[in-house]
Amino acid sequence: MSWSVQSQNKVFGGELIKVAFKASSLGDLETKLNVFIPPNVNQGEKVPVLYYLAGLTCTEDNGAQKGGFLHAASQEKIAIVFPDTSPRGAKIDSEDDSYDFGTGAGFYLTATKKPWNKYYNMYDLITKEIPEKIQQSELPIDLERSSIFGHSMGGHGALVIYLRELGTYRSASAFAPISHPTKCPWGDKAFNGYLEGGLEEGKKYDAAELLGQLKSPADVRILVDCGTADDFYKQKQLQPESLLDAAKNAKIDKDCVQVHLRDGYDHSYYFISTFAADHVRWHAKHLKA
Repeated sequence: MSWSVQSQNKVFGGELIKVAFKASSLGDLETKLNVFIPPNVNQGEKVPVLYYLAGLTCTEDNGAQKGGFLHAASQEKIAIVFPDTSPRGAKIDSEDDSYDFGTGAGFYLTATKKPWNKYYNMYDLITKEIPEKIQQSELPIDLERSSIFGHSMGGHGALVIYLRELGTYRSASAFAPISHPTKCPWGDKAFNGYLEGGLEEGKKYDAAELLGQLKSPADVRILVDCGTADDFYKQKQLQPESLLDAAKNAKIDKDCVQVHLRDGYDHSYYFISTFAADHVRWHAKHLKA
């Protein structure tokens, strides 16, 4: 196997496995991820997979431990992969100066500005290197049946990856995603920091921009939940309505892009865990179709 197993825990009849490997997309730094394998997988059988991308300041553990996804995944016989949110230990000046840039804040892009471009390539890690590692492993995962979801910065990543890699993932969902990052402070800081072309280059990592540019929208399957009591929603960091505007402008059927504003919910994992099973089961419909 091309990675080392760090821990194994039985949960809901299945198994949560933490692994580590040196990632070439991250400058050969070690990265870790959790993989949930559901129970009752027959010999020779392979199960669909969901990738969960976490938000700012998080690691590979937050979604696995607090997200509330594993019970529904166990029942639906779906694997879930939980990657980290950034490289660790690049030792770049200013890397640890703030919570929303650098360590814990990889923004799921491919950096083009030095010195970040040697390490901060989370897009390549998620879309290429992790699937390759899974393919090389003995895990009973069917990569042809993949979907992706995430929270906040991870919701941004999930939507962007889904829209840029149409056909690779069957569906995408997000909890409180940064939906229009070229038009919010978080995106301004990240794109001007990581990308040589700044906000203009950042448009290719902006879900609202990508959605509005679609030419063949028939196969789009997007689900978004956001809480009305979320401070970041109030501060216009999230702007989930921009997805509806983009879908309307692209003449995408309203059932293909669903955005739900949940009254009174905030940005926390209390919110995520409340709707976690709904998202897993929604993906299951598409993964098993």
